[in-house]
Amino acid sequence: MIEALISSKTRIKLLLKFFLNSSNKSYLRGLESEFGESTNGIRLELNKLEEAGLLTTRVNGNKKYFQADLNHPLFNDIHNILLKFTGLDKVIEKIIENLGELQHVFLVGQLAKGLSSDVIDLVFVGDIDRNYLFSVVQKVESNLDKKIRFVSYLDSEYTESKLSKDYPDYLLLWSK
Repeated sequence: MIEALISSKTRIKLLLKFFLNSSNKSYLRGLESEFGESTNGIRLELNKLEEAGLLTTRVNGNKKYFQADLNHPLFNDIHNILLKFTGLDKVIEKIIENLGELQHVFLVGQLAKGLSSDVIDLVFVGDIDRNYLFSVVQKVESNLDKKIRFVSYLDSEYTESKLSKDYPDYLLLWSK
């Protein structure tokens, strides 16, 4: 879907990297190894996004770090388009309602890193109805053509430090 609107695969990767999880920061060489592409192509796309005001930069030593500009008027729109592109909007809409005493839902794995993936990795925190979760996950998977993997913690088992230790890249999708 998004490939019809944006012909540059590198630009799509950069948008996913920075706008799906707005806390992601990276520099050119890091993106080169992460994407497996040449620095020239990545540099051109980074420059276009920076000139458009979509990315902010910060220099640390000899590295120029890029990050999404949260104050850009299109940030929320781009973020929402990427949620739809990855299928996360359907996950939030279909799975979270009626799940029980849910406190938080986190996205982890490749998508949380801002990388394209056929798997949606989620962490649920709360006292949830696991039978309902299994049945809804199957329905959502068939509609999305994506696999959904999840882990659930009771409120008493969850701490943010445990989450960040087990999943260094995570994104809060939903919170009560």
